[in-house]
Amino acid sequence: MKFSKYILLIVALMMFQTSCDDGFDELNVNPTSSPEINPQFQFTWVQLRTSGGRYENWRAGLIYSSMMMQHFASTCGYWTGDKYTWNGGYSSSLFDRAYLEQVKDMQDLINTLETAEASDPTMLGMAKIWRVVIFHRLTDLYGDVPYSEAGKGFIEGIDNPKYDAQDAIYADMLNELESGINLLGASGGFGSGDLIYGGDTNQWKKFGYSLMLRLAMRLSEADASTAQAWTAKAIAGGVMESNADNAFIQHTSGPEGINQNGIGQVLDAAAGFGDDCPRLSNTLVDWMTSTGDGRLDIFGVTPVNGGAHNGMPNGLDETTIQANPSGTTKDDFSSFNPLLVKVSSPMVFQTYAETQLLIAEAIKRGWATGSAEDHYNNGVRGGMQQWEIYDASLAVDDATVDTYLAANPYDDTFEQIGWQYWAATFLNEYESYANWRRTGTPTLTPVNYPGNATGGTIPVRMLYGGGEIGLNPNLDEALARQGMTTDFVNMMTVPVWWDK
Repeated sequence: MKFSKYILLIVALMMFQTSCDDGFDELNVNPTSSPEINPQFQFTWVQLRTSGGRYENWRAGLIYSSMMMQHFASTCGYWTGDKYTWNGGYSSSLFDRAYLEQVKDMQDLINTLETAEASDPTMLGMAKIWRVVIFHRLTDLYGDVPYSEAGKGFIEGIDNPKYDAQDAIYADMLNELESGINLLGASGGFGSGDLIYGGDTNQWKKFGYSLMLRLAMRLSEADASTAQAWTAKAIAGGVMESNADNAFIQHTSGPEGINQNGIGQVLDAAAGFGDDCPRLSNTLVDWMTSTGDGRLDIFGVTPVNGGAHNGMPNGLDETTIQANPSGTTKDDFSSFNPLLVKVSSPMVFQTYAETQLLIAEAIKRGWATGSAEDHYNNGVRGGMQQWEIYDASLAVDDATVDTYLAANPYDDTFEQIGWQYWAATFLNEYESYANWRRTGTPTLTPVNYPGNATGGTIPVRMLYGGGEIGLNPNLDEALARQGMTTDFVNMMTVPVWWDK
């Protein structure tokens, strides 16, 4: 979706007004009054900032989440995620940027839409749904976070928002999703200011119910009865029906900082970025090779030094790689496919494949009716065919999927569903990390890198920013409630509420 010059100007001006200070006293001060910003432009801005820039996509998304999930591996010292070492700025990067660039503008927009005399209910519905997108990612990664009072510094003078408990956050997010969906009318909305669906309310309803399904299933181990009830409500409401319903922002090649893909700003060498450290993990390569999964050639390219696909073991550095029999330099291992990581690449938030695999799991749990095998097969098909939005050459035909399913038939296990969900969320690393923590699938083998902060176990949460200590007095209460201390390193081994 292309911007008009006017929209680009407005978004650029809004970005110029954004501070880089990480303090909550600054995070909650909106330098503009609500009536001065057109809601369409503000919604566009918030969607772009939720997609994120290089800072948080590099640190929390790639360096930590993708490496812990063993989609990628690296020998570079600052790629700390598969070594389970702590870098406070990397770990807190999404927290810092989301409250600064997403939360306060989202809250300001909702306040405008709720108080305006001629407010558009459909706009408000879409805004409520998108607010859940922002907060569910935050709470999944960090646990208890500022929620009910967040972003209200300008509106209500709350400079130090309280940290809400995650169970309360989830209860409210599910209610807000239902409220938002019910507000969606047959018309209205943000029109071309909506970068996901161009204002299509039918697709927003399917997205809202699909997101409801994801959040409901996140509670499967923490509150099964609530999970079951909301799962049924989501499926009955109508979730995504094909890859045409996938929720993503199609970015462009410029200008930098306005509408570029944040992952592309890390890995797109052709655009002048090009961090060449990550390689495909051997966990990914070995599983795809063993199952004959053609996505391996979509996700990666064969080693620079020649030969077939070769995955890099996680937990190596530039010294220990020398003793590895499968390769002695990073160029002995498969790298990421440059077609997936351009600055103009789409940023995906949720897919049809995910919803179908979640329904298959729900059926296995007895929470939904139908054929788990059919929904599993739909999820695999969607997951194999969703990549052509990155480049037409990545299209996969039905015959190829049929051959794969015949060779790898549904075996009625949660593990098999978990592997496919893990593959379908490649590059959507926040979601891959969250679903793995909930289900424990697929089975990943941890490493025990010298000096790691977890005793050789995969971290189960990211850490709040060190600057929060002493800045927001409500943090200490949240730490105590979650069984943590201000020794930030120990947080990495304390599960969030829904991770049972």
